[in-house]
Formats: sequence, structure tokens, C-alpha cells
Amino acid sequence: MSVDVEQYQIRRQPWYRPVGNEIERFEAACAARMPVMLKGPTGCGKSRFVEYMAWKLGRPLITVACNEDMTAADLVGRFLLDINGTRWQDGPLTTAARIGAICYLDEVVEARQDTTVVIHPLTDHRRVMPLEKKGELVQADPGFQLVISYNPGYQSLMKDLKPSTRQRFGAMDFDFPAAAIETEVVAHEAGVAPEVATRLVAIATRSRNLKGHGLDEGISTRLLVYAGQLIAGGIAPREAAEMALVSPVSDDPDMRDTLMAAVDTCLA
Repeated sequence: MSVDVEQYQIRRQPWYRPVGNEIERFEAACAARMPVMLKGPTGCGKSRFVEYMAWKLGRPLITVACNEDMTAADLVGRFLLDINGTRWQDGPLTTAARIGAICYLDEVVEARQDTTVVIHPLTDHRRVMPLEKKGELVQADPGFQLVISYNPGYQSLMKDLKPSTRQRFGAMDFDFPAAAIETEVVAHEAGVAPEVATRLVAIATRSRNLKGHGLDEGISTRLLVYAGQLIAGGIAPREAAEMALVSPVSDDPDMRDTLMAAVDTCLA
């Protein structure tokens, strides 16, 4: 069955602000056909980075949002019944291997470990995908690239990658950018003045200092963009901050009061 590769192409350049030499390192990994693991907090730009690199390299991009109900067949493929009988349907991982796409497994540790082991043959010198039910061995296209991401600071020991999986990847650490760069990102993405972006970033910085002291995660760059978009849409800054920055990160009344105090200080 032919695959419409065009549906996976990134045609418009995604906006991405480099914070170091991550672009060059990813390009080198692709040239070496090295699988890449992106580690960092939620909302710090990992997915945007992958999208940007797919555009820059001219590669199709197939993204899979991993979850605990995902099976190996969801990645590899399965036989389906239709009016013409039984037919094989490739999963996203197999499709990516066939067409030379970047396959991005987002939050891979949310998937069961017995599911993620199916990626192993694609992450070493073999670069193959065995389709046991079909009796086929798919040789990955030279352009195929496997990328996974997860948040190591948020996962429990029961939801961590097995050493046999981790050591098949080169790793790149991501974090929230320095305040000046994050301000630039928020101003651009939300369409707000730099002064507003600066104040929003100050709120996030204070929240991140509370990680481990009542917060599992501080306010992400993604949430800052949401707040900025609300402000740009005419919502009062305090209300926008409460909706996009405070309510999503905590249900604890005391913590929400603490965060609102930071909002009032920074937006005053």
C-alpha cells in the first residue's frame, strides 16, 4: 500500500529560538543515524524543536502521543477486517521506517515497557522492524530517525525507561531558557509587548523555585504563551494569569494563594 508522504511534511517553517547548539547536535545525530532522546520539563519546547528540525532537514514527521493503553500493535501495525477481507495496516513506527520519516514518540515513558521494546531493532546497527504477524522484515529507509522525549523530573520509578532502552539513544537535555530568551519567545508567540512578556516570565521564575516545595512542576513556557495570548485577546492580565498560569498547575488553595501573590507582585 502506497503512503501519502506529503501529509507528513512540514511545509511552513515553525518558529524556534535556539538556546545553544542543539540544532547542530541534532543534525550530527541524524547524519550518524543515531536515535535521539530529548529530556526536559513539560512545555519547554521539545516538541517544537522536533517540528523545526523536521522542517529544516526536509523530513516527514510522524508524531505519536504515548499513553498507558498503547500496545505494540498500535506502533507496529495490525491486520484489519473490511468488506474485501483481511488487510494489513502499518502503524506509525513502521510507516516512518518505510518512508524515511522522523518518528517522534512524545512522553515515551507513559507507554508500557512491553510496548516500547518494539523500538529496539530500529535503534541499533540493524535498523529493521520485524513484522512477525505478517512475516516481513522492514529495513528502515536511510532517512528514518527515531526521537523520543520524556520528563525525567516528573516520572515515578515505575515509569522510567529501562537501561536496555536508554542506552540505545544519544540524549539531549532541555530546560526552560534563560529569562531574556524566554521573554523573546513569549513576546513572539503570544504577540505581546516585551514588557508584558518580561512580567510573565518573572511569575514563572518564582513558580519554578517552588518545585519540590508544593509544586510538581513550575509554570511552563507553553503556559506563559497561553497567558500572553489571553492578554493580547483583551483579557485583564491578572485574570489571564489566574486562568493560564495558576489554575492549571495546582488545586491546593494555599499554593494558589502563593502563586497569585507572585502574580500581583509581578503584574503590579
